[in-house]
Amino acid sequence: MVKEEVRWHSPALNRDMGIMIYGSGGIPILGFPTQNSRCRNYEDFGLTDQISDYLDQERIQLFVVDSVDEESWSAEWVNPERRAARQEAYYHYITDEAIPFLRSRNDQPPLTMGLSMGANHAVNFFLRRPELFRGLMALSGVYDSDYFFHGWMNPTLYDNSPERYLPNMPRDHYYIDMYNHRKMILCVGQGAWEEDGVRTLEHMKRTFEEKGIHAWCDFWGCDVNHDWPWWYRQTRYFLPKLLEEQEND
Repeated sequence: MVKEEVRWHSPALNRDMGIMIYGSGGIPILGFPTQNSRCRNYEDFGLTDQISDYLDQERIQLFVVDSVDEESWSAEWVNPERRAARQEAYYHYITDEAIPFLRSRNDQPPLTMGLSMGANHAVNFFLRRPELFRGLMALSGVYDSDYFFHGWMNPTLYDNSPERYLPNMPRDHYYIDMYNHRKMILCVGQGAWEEDGVRTLEHMKRTFEEKGIHAWCDFWGCDVNHDWPWWYRQTRYFLPKLLEEQEND
């Protein structure tokens, strides 16, 4: 498997950030790691091995970014305004730095994917900037800023909370047509540690339906836990379905 690590000092975050690149061509995927994790997260937990055939056959090229969750969503001891501002700086790092870098290596709009907290990022970036992405796969996210901020809210956090801003989007907003021309897959299990994921995906599903957004929200069985072995299976199941329309374009 071809792989490469690239690092640079991010102006948006004022810190060094890394991106792992797997594969040498194909449809690009921007991957967000699990909570508080770095760009080697997918490799360290074996997910890149699970999809090595797609990478070796140049059907996909995977770009996995660092997170700054430990400074934003996870940092409950820090002033919430600072935490929200850090997430917004991460938004600008992704949109203004990581995406242009990705496009310099692979001149196609990427799919976005994420696991656990990474699913939250994948959904938020896709919904905020659908013109940058061609599809979405989010596994085991918890789409509820209150889960992390315990009821605190300001305009910056609102802009990073899809469960808040999406219900307020007008039904004739041009983004909705853009969403519906892309494949959106959100999945959660119903086993251990997935309770909040189920609750919040049910809320997102209702919102999608109310807005006429054609997202596939899939609830797997009560034996399906919030853990890597199930994310392997879900990725193998959904990836060909996500790629099917892309490869036929």
